[in-house]
Amino acid sequence: MDHAFFVFSSYGASALVFCALVLWLIVDGRARKRELAALEKSGARRRSDHNAKDGP
Repeated sequence: MDHAFFVFSSYGASALVFCALVLWLIVDGRARKRELAALEKSGARRRSDHNAKDGP
């Protein structure tokens, strides 16, 4: 096996894994935004809002 082939295939595999992770982050982020929008639409409040209104 040629040394250059090994190096380029390693870089290619790393790039493929990196792109898959970025794609997964984008898809998962959109799903979380949809879930948050559904919760806010249903009237669910955030814990931080509850604590801010009650005071320390």
